[in-house]
Amino acid sequence: MANSPASSQDHPAMDYAEHERTFAGFIKLSKIATVVVILIMVFMAVTLL
Repeated sequence: MANSPASSQDHPAMDYAEHERTFAGFIKLSKIATVVVILIMVFMAVTLL
């Protein structure tokens, strides 16, 4: 295993600041998408019923 090509020495260190920024963007987009879907459903309920 020590001679495998995918050892930890071949990978650069993880950029935690970039990881946290990407995760925060994902959470923000998820919240916006959830609100949009809820608004669409409310609009459909009002206009179609």
